[in-house]
Amino acid sequence: MQKNFLVVAIILVTGSTLGFQVASNGPTNPDPNGPRPIDAVDSVFIEDMTWMEVRDAMLAGSDTVIVATGGIEQNGPYLVAGKHNVVLRATTNAIARKLGNALVAPIIGFVPEGDIDPPTVHMNYPSTVSVTEETYRRLLTDICSCYRTHGFKHIVLLGDSGGNIDGMKAVSTDLNAKWKESKTRIHFIPEYYNYSDVTKWLEAQGVKQTDDNLHDDFGITAIMSTVDLSSIRMKQRVAAGKFKINGIDLAPVEQTIAWGKKIIAYRADVTAKAIYAAKKAKTTQ
Repeated sequence: MQKNFLVVAIILVTGSTLGFQVASNGPTNPDPNGPRPIDAVDSVFIEDMTWMEVRDAMLAGSDTVIVATGGIEQNGPYLVAGKHNVVLRATTNAIARKLGNALVAPIIGFVPEGDIDPPTVHMNYPSTVSVTEETYRRLLTDICSCYRTHGFKHIVLLGDSGGNIDGMKAVSTDLNAKWKESKTRIHFIPEYYNYSDVTKWLEAQGVKQTDDNLHDDFGITAIMSTVDLSSIRMKQRVAAGKFKINGIDLAPVEQTIAWGKKIIAYRADVTAKAIYAAKKAKTTQ
């Protein structure tokens, strides 16, 4: 009787173990070490990559992930509500490629844009989506925690809008303290948010703006033009005779795009240098 009971127990344990192994190789549990069956795409954007492409990029040395925050807000009559997200699509791509060992997390569009009820700041205008500062910081914390779990050694925080900065700085400080025994470090890079410096840089090259009193300017429009011309409503503005901003004609658009590429390169260079310095400072502490 005891022998029969032992045999049954072994069968049950073996069966359940085999069952788990089969389940672990199902659609939601593929083999984490399985070979990638096709060539990888040339992208640094995690949301545009397969999980295997991300895994293999990390194995090849990509130990840094850029977590960038944009926003959904009113940006005047010509620019889309996701202005900062469009800008980040261009700048983070350039920064990641300049670093050579970085990937870009999905750009975070939900940030504090003003009180919700009663509404303040951008929340007074349709299209805007705002979150509380607490929600924003918790969202950043969870996202950064995911990338720590995945094994990234460096998490770089970049904010393209002024209201994003304090929360990113606070989350960086809190998580570095919490993870002080971990191999993962967070680097908040304030040098990225440098629109005033961009304006001065443009002025030094002869591009001087007058103020149209819009939440818009030439530098931002030029960067966006390199990503998606519809995001600056080029066709509609040309038809209405309004393809200009702050006293600067945006036609020919090829010239505006060329300026956009120069500004992206300038911001990428400044930011990459700051990231290198932040990483070096952490390793010497």
